Amino acid sequence: MPDAPSSQSDLFGFSGSPERADYFQPFAERVRPRTLDDMAGQQHLVGPDGPLRKFLAGNQMPSMIFWGPPGSGKTTLAEICASSLNYRFEQLSAIDSGVKDVRKALENAEKSRRAGHRTILFIDEIHRFSKSQQDTLLHAIEQGLIVLIGATTENPSFEVNGALLSRMQVYILKPLAPEEIESVIKRALLEDRMFNALSITIPDLDFLIEFSGGDARKALNAIEAAIALLPADAHEIVLAREVLEHALQHSAPLYDKGGDSHYDIISAFIKSMRGSDPDAALFWLARMLQGGEDPKFIARRMVIFAGEDIGNADPYAITLAVSVFHAVELIGMPEVRINLAQAVTYLASAPKSNASYQGINEAMSEAKSMQDLRVPLHLRNAPTKLMKDEGYGEGYQYPHSYKGNFVQQQYFPEGINPKAYYRPGEEGREKYIKERLSLLWSQRYRPS
Repeated sequence: MPDAPSSQSDLFGFSGSPERADYFQPFAERVRPRTLDDMAGQQHLVGPDGPLRKFLAGNQMPSMIFWGPPGSGKTTLAEICASSLNYRFEQLSAIDSGVKDVRKALENAEKSRRAGHRTILFIDEIHRFSKSQQDTLLHAIEQGLIVLIGATTENPSFEVNGALLSRMQVYILKPLAPEEIESVIKRALLEDRMFNALSITIPDLDFLIEFSGGDARKALNAIEAAIALLPADAHEIVLAREVLEHALQHSAPLYDKGGDSHYDIISAFIKSMRGSDPDAALFWLARMLQGGEDPKFIARRMVIFAGEDIGNADPYAITLAVSVFHAVELIGMPEVRINLAQAVTYLASAPKSNASYQGINEAMSEAKSMQDLRVPLHLRNAPTKLMKDEGYGEGYQYPHSYKGNFVQQQYFPEGINPKAYYRPGEEGREKYIKERLSLLWSQRYRPS
């Protein structure tokens, strides 16, 4: 191994020596934890009762997906699993890998198996793989050729196909808490083979922790960038706030898809549509698109918004939102920005109601304590003679046989007083729905 660097110019590979350039690794990579005990955060997974610790103790590992924000330890955990079990570790990034790369990785795994070694195949950003790319992994998992560990920042329920998802365990990683980020920083400065020879102090540590947004790698990258701007022969290093700000103005993105900006801007976007301000909503949409946000993430949130905040005030809203989501899948950027803008302006301008959203929340809350209540006999299906003899379906009144296609009868379980979970408002189509329900179920929908 080359000698330790004698100056910051050597440290950052600026001395012109090829050996020095080969020696360089980013700070975050140099101090990456190598065991579960070194991990900061994720104690629900790596603590004494955590599933990952138990898997390693039992010398076994299922295929799994790590779902969490950037810098929460997904890659680190995959590497620790491989090294702890003495498995061969192969890594692919779904951003720049295709089916050919996957097949090559599986061929390598087969060669290793013949030599008596198991393989962990780690696929970063697995949600970016197409269905055909994901399908190439199914047989390898079933046959035990590989243990697949996928990492994703997106909900795997939406982004990973069902066949693959059913063969994997999903574990959620959380953003690191401020005290965990602080622990990472202090440990890194103490143990790093390059920086521990320097005297480094960070007076405004809270600023750095806040900037990191729960992303340990972001915090370490900020320290490395700030040190790189200081004189090469400095050994007493004070990373004051102004030093960090000077470094970060060149490297901090305006829109970080995994950090606070991601959540703050999508929140502003949703609240602008909820507040019926199409212009503000378009502004936040533009910010997200220019920052590289996945258009599918935006479209998915609009589908949810159409049901939660518009509902039956304008039933067409959900149709438009779903159509635009499909358009995103078919077209992609930059053209799909037009479809997104159409949906955003319509949803923001539409009449609003959260009555359906509130109704299902209230019904689910009460249904929890009523799971044992039986379906009344007259509402049960009676496909067999035995069921008919038992009274199934007896007394049911078919609404279409009555005037106005309606007849009052009991649809709730016996012993429950019917109540209005769904309380339509006065906006848009819901005004008509409210009037109709008040006529049909006058006792339940009395004027307030």
